[in-house]
Amino acid sequence: MELLKKLNLNTKNLFFIGGPCVIEDEKLCYTVAKALKEITQKLEIPFIFKASYDKANRSSVNSFRGPGIDKGLEILNNIKQKLSVPVLSDIHGIEQIEKASAVLDIIQIPAFLCRQTDLLTCVAKTGIIINVKKGQFMAPWDMKNVIDKILSTGNDNIILTERGSTFGYNNLVSDMRSIMIMRNFGYPVVFDATHSVQLPGGDKDKSSGERQFAGPLALSACAAGCDGLFFEVHPEPEKALCDGPNMVNFKEIESILEKAVKIKNIIM
Repeated sequence: MELLKKLNLNTKNLFFIGGPCVIEDEKLCYTVAKALKEITQKLEIPFIFKASYDKANRSSVNSFRGPGIDKGLEILNNIKQKLSVPVLSDIHGIEQIEKASAVLDIIQIPAFLCRQTDLLTCVAKTGIIINVKKGQFMAPWDMKNVIDKILSTGNDNIILTERGSTFGYNNLVSDMRSIMIMRNFGYPVVFDATHSVQLPGGDKDKSSGERQFAGPLALSACAAGCDGLFFEVHPEPEKALCDGPNMVNFKEIESILEKAVKIKNIIM
């Protein structure tokens, strides 16, 4: 867990993963990353910038996917170097691992792919930190099998992320017991507040969401003991090219994190 220690992600302090859902352009990403860095520095919590270079699992073939791996990693690397912040993005295939691991500090495994053995082990063999999102179809105790797949390569730099469970059609529910159960495996657990309020496929050919619940659920997750919070944020969520309905305006994040830190300090 040495890489987790270097990024201060395995302590009792809350940490924050945040950024726009997808890379729309470099200027937007830089603006958001700079603002989030200033907020988290003020609150003295570790920050990891997140944005996707390719949203390969959208509902519609016409959905905006991002700039692609080459341009996307270039933008993420620029932000990493200019702002001195670690960066995270998700991959969707084994062929992306070599390029992604050369830039990213954390590789994220999407929820839909969390059981893909070859993808997990190939990423793990790079030695990089892996953030695995628990599938909407997975029980929290089943994530032990995911952990074992990664550990089989000798890599123990693991983060688990709760992002809600399928609850009927086009809806998710957050079971806070999941955080407690997964923390017992001995690795940091993150609560993904914005994807937990997503309504998958809830707007015909795209997902909808209920962003007004993201903050309250995040604070509930802190009370349940989560180690980190994950928010997708945007200056104008209504105009975002991807996942706008469940993204939070980045101006609201400071207030949420201030409360989250207080809760974390109380339960420590």
